Amino acid sequence: MPTIALLNQSGEKIKNLKLSDEIFGIEPNRQVIYDVVNCQRAAMRQGTHDTKGRSEVRGGGRKPWRQKGTGRARQGSIRAPQWRGGGVVFGPTPRSYAFKLNKKVKQLGLKSVLSYKVKEEKMVAVDAIKFEEVKTKNFLKFLNDIKVEGKAMVVCTREELTEQAVLSARNIPGVFLTPVDNASVYEILCYDKMVLTAGAVAYYEEELK
Repeated sequence: MPTIALLNQSGEKIKNLKLSDEIFGIEPNRQVIYDVVNCQRAAMRQGTHDTKGRSEVRGGGRKPWRQKGTGRARQGSIRAPQWRGGGVVFGPTPRSYAFKLNKKVKQLGLKSVLSYKVKEEKMVAVDAIKFEEVKTKNFLKFLNDIKVEGKAMVVCTREELTEQAVLSARNIPGVFLTPVDNASVYEILCYDKMVLTAGAVAYYEEELK
C-alpha cells in the first residue's frame, strides 16, 4: 500500500497518509492513458471548419456556353470545381470529433495517471486549503511552504474551492486550481506536480473503487 506524507497548509508534516492500492498503486497502463487523452483532446476540438461546395457558391446557374459546336470542352457551370472560384470537392464541413470511451476505461486511465504521479514522487498531499482573503502572495507562500515549484495542478473539493482561493491562484503562471470532480487525465499529465487535498484523496478512493 503506497503512503505519502500529509502536510498542513504551512508545509508541516501531520502524518503518513495511506493510499488505496487499487487507485494509487497500480501499474500504469500506457495504452489506456493514450486512449483517454486522445478522447479528451478530440472532445475539445470545435469542428467549425467549413468550405463551400459547387451548390453553395454564389452564381454559376447559367451554362457558360452551348454544349456543342464551340470547339471547347463542355461545361455546365462556372462554379464547378475545376473553375477558379468554383466549389471545393470533399472539403471539410462542421462536425464533432468526439468519440465515446467506456466508463471503466476512463476510470483505469485516471487510476493509471494517479499511480504514475505517486510512483514518480510528483504528488503532494495537504490536509486542506483555506484562504481568508484574495492575495496571490498567500497562494505563492502556500506553494513555497509545501515545496512545490514549476507547473503545478492543485486539486481540491468543491467546498474548498472558494472565491478567495480561485482569485488568489489564477494569476500565477503554470498553476491550475481545479475541483476534484473536474480534473481530467490530460490536465493531470500537463503539470509536473499534483497537489491533492485530503478531501480530494477521499473522493477518488470513493468514486474509483
